[in-house]
Amino acid sequence: MHWPLNSLLTLAWRNLWRNYRRTLIMLLAIALGVWAMIVMSALMRGMTDQMVRNGLATLPGEAQIHHPDFLRDPSVVNHMPMPAGSLLQQLEQAPITAWAARLRVPGVLASEYASRGVTLLGVDPAQEAALGSLPDTLLEGRMLEGPDDRGILLGASLAARLETSLGKRIVLMTQDTENDVADRGVRVVGIYRARLQGDEERFAWVGRGALQELLGLDQAVTEVAVTGSDYAAVGAWLPALQASAGPELEVLGWTELHTFLGTMLAVQEGFVLVFMVVVFLVLSFGLINTLVMAVFERTRELGLMQALGMRPALILSQVLLESLLLLALGLLLGNGLALATLLPLRDGVDISAVAEGMEIMEMGATLYPLLAVDDMLMSTAVVLILGLLASLLPAWRASRLDPVRALARH
Repeated sequence: MHWPLNSLLTLAWRNLWRNYRRTLIMLLAIALGVWAMIVMSALMRGMTDQMVRNGLATLPGEAQIHHPDFLRDPSVVNHMPMPAGSLLQQLEQAPITAWAARLRVPGVLASEYASRGVTLLGVDPAQEAALGSLPDTLLEGRMLEGPDDRGILLGASLAARLETSLGKRIVLMTQDTENDVADRGVRVVGIYRARLQGDEERFAWVGRGALQELLGLDQAVTEVAVTGSDYAAVGAWLPALQASAGPELEVLGWTELHTFLGTMLAVQEGFVLVFMVVVFLVLSFGLINTLVMAVFERTRELGLMQALGMRPALILSQVLLESLLLLALGLLLGNGLALATLLPLRDGVDISAVAEGMEIMEMGATLYPLLAVDDMLMSTAVVLILGLLASLLPAWRASRLDPVRALARH
């Protein structure tokens, strides 16, 4: 007996709504499950993306160039020359969008009341601005005006600990290339607020040329930070940069420089899929129950259809079609609910209440959900594949009914 597809679809649709209360409950459960998959994935991706961007903007960049021993011993002794020749040409080529050469050395700042160990950053403000690593908010005073600026820029928290303020002089101390103490009085020209409070206490900004003069260096630096258009695409240009730097210098991508962020990004991909699978595995028990009950209520009807010549394969297909229609409706509703939830949140979610605890994870006070098309496609695939697999048992049972016993059932 031949049944056209449109007839099977019509019959499946009618049977789906035979017990509309049960169908609506299951439809709502699937929709909420899909909504949870997409919304939670967007929040997790947004959190991870912000962690990576904040981490990369706080000095590392997407790649860095150093003397081979600098990361093991971050002192000025392990300096490197300013980029030149083929390395400079490579830094000026797309997809690299900006780079900054800086002196990054440990030091001590002392006011008349307190002293504090810090990381001194000798920078060219124009290069750092292009890189996006300058402090976010200037509370008082001014930014550094150039590499030869002889002032110092302090974070608000560091200034409070040193009990100093704008315009006052403090003493800057560090070690030069001969491992002798080099010190100089500097004036506080600016107080800044960073995304992360810990950065305010950790970093003090000075002019690169002024710090080179203090340390007895000519044009040497300790690192070159590099950024491109997309942190996920560093692997496309990093090998060429490593080749141009040569064996005398070490070139590392951000996943090696900041292993915590690299691990978080790698773990996120697997966690999103696991989360989706777990959510729908819970829902699949309800789906199986719904279809089993639907088959049980139509036992005599299915037996009659078999007696009239409907093949078991068509009965199996009919039950699977009912499941497919239910899943498709749930997906449409769930995706719609997710979009309706996430679109109003595109300007960010205020998490300032827990921002201090999230600081260790490079998070700021605002979370920006990141809706990825891949996550919507993945949730659709998970729901359809697991849903149809879960439907195979009740569909198989329906196709294996004995017509005589089914018709005799009351």
